[in-house]
Amino acid sequence: MIDTNTEKTVKREASLPQNVIMENRKLLNISGVSDIDSFDENSVVLFTALGGMTVKGRDLHVCRLNVESGEINITGEISAVIYTEPEKRSGNILSRIFK
Repeated sequence: MIDTNTEKTVKREASLPQNVIMENRKLLNISGVSDIDSFDENSVVLFTALGGMTVKGRDLHVCRLNVESGEINITGEISAVIYTEPEKRSGNILSRIFK
């Protein structure tokens, strides 16, 4: 049985464009965000359709998060934006389940 909600979510995430706009290292607007893994005052770890992203800095605050549109606004003293590659999936779902 195919989970249509998961299938719709995957299609939506893949179609989200990603934009990263930083203003004076104090405000970061990111679109194309599919999920947030964790956040504290020194880092925000999130996932986009293009892979993972970590924002590092001091006094970071997630000011606005819109899950439907995939947008997030982060304020604080931003020192780094680090990209990670998306995980490559090999084989079909049965081979991943019975590893």
